[in-house]
Parts: sequence; structure tokens; C-alpha cells
Amino acid sequence: MKKILLAAAATLALGTAVMAAPLKIGVAAEPYPPFTSPDASGNWVGWEIDFMNAVCKEAKLECVVTPTAWDGIIPALTSGQIDVIMSSMSITDERMKTIDFSDKYYKTPAMIMVGKDSTITPDEAGLTGKIIGVQVSTTHEAYTQAHFASVASEIKTYQTQDEANQDLAAGRIDAVMADSIALQAFLDSDAGKACCKSAGMAKDDPAILGLGVGFGLRKGDPLKDTLNAAIKAIRANGEYDAITKKYFTFDIYGE
Repeated sequence: MKKILLAAAATLALGTAVMAAPLKIGVAAEPYPPFTSPDASGNWVGWEIDFMNAVCKEAKLECVVTPTAWDGIIPALTSGQIDVIMSSMSITDERMKTIDFSDKYYKTPAMIMVGKDSTITPDEAGLTGKIIGVQVSTTHEAYTQAHFASVASEIKTYQTQDEANQDLAAGRIDAVMADSIALQAFLDSDAGKACCKSAGMAKDDPAILGLGVGFGLRKGDPLKDTLNAAIKAIRANGEYDAITKKYFTFDIYGE
């Protein structure tokens, strides 16, 4: 009897420890300013980090940033290495075959960035015969494959957006495609001002680019309802806007 009681107590203690464990929020390990990037001390900062902290506080969740390689972030979620993805991941039909998403928390258009003296336009005619750089395993890679593969001389993929930007700056590729806010952050930097400019926004394709950015969750995870309620609450109480104004001069929530 004593052994049974001890075993039950141990099981209860283990269950309590599991329930009390911090929620592992998977963030792409590579910097993606102004959304997520490590500062000089190695602490993760940016709009999404502030947003995550507000959502977790509202939902009374203890959350910890867990850097994860972008091209393995969905397998890390489905295998239980992380609990949630929060890494500017677009909500798409293809991804929803594997994982669930929260409601969107921002939606911005995709930009084509080119060299500062380029005459390229953000369409098939402008990108004919050009080398286009995109980050691997992104909606922008899927978009360029769908819309430009038949006309571009090459679609070159990179593990990080920064690598693509640097190749454009060095003249090794002709254009890159990525989220407009992320590229604008680069264009506002000294390096970006010296080398590059926006060619304009790519034509929207919701079937590929998605319905906005949301938290990624395992299929059927009840945490989805908790996160949706927290997103709704911080948008209603003004905290969402207060966070956004620290980084942007316009609304990034989208239509």
C-alpha cells in the first residue's frame, strides 16, 4: 500500500512539473529584424518578441524563446521539441495539412528588392532572365517557383534572408523577394541604403502567400483557443497598437 501511495505521489508530482513547464516558443534561429533577432547580450528582441510576451501575459502562460532552424521548425513542432511556432510563419493551406494555426496577428505584402541602379519591375516581364534570391522553405520561395521559374534564369535559395540580401548587395543575384517589412528594415540600414532599393510589391496570391501570419500549433492543440483569445484581447485593449508603434509608423495587422 505504501508503495502504491508513493508511486501515486510521484506521478502527481511529475504531472504537476509537466504542467508547470514553460511553453517553448520556436523562433527561427537566424535574425529576422524587426520581428525577431538576438541583441548584443544574446537576448531575443523585436516586434514578435514583444507581441509574444503580451500574449503570454494575457493568457497567463510562462513562455520561453526556443531558437530553431527555420527549415526544421515544423518538424520540431510536430515532434514535440517545441510547443508553438512564432516566426512570421504565413498561414497557408499547404502548411495546414500538417499543423494548425492561431488567428492571424499580422499581414503585410511581399516586396521585390533590387540593386539601387536596377530597372527591374516586380513582375514576370521585369524578372525575365534574372537570378532571384529567396529564403528556403518560405512562402516567397513557393511564390517565385510558381510565378517566375519559367522566366528567371535561376531561383537561388538561402538558409537565411540576410544571406540573400548580402548576395544582392554584392551583385551576385539580381533581386530578392521577402516580406516587405523585413526588407524595408534592411533598406533603412546603412548597408541597404548603399546597395539596394524596392522594385515594388509583388502581386498578391493568397493561395501561396497565405492569409497572414499566425502561431503554428500541433493539430488539435487546445492551446489554439487560448492564444486566439489573448490575441483578441490585446488588440481590443490597445496593447497591440502600443507595441506596433514602437517599431512601425503604420498598421501591420492588414485587412
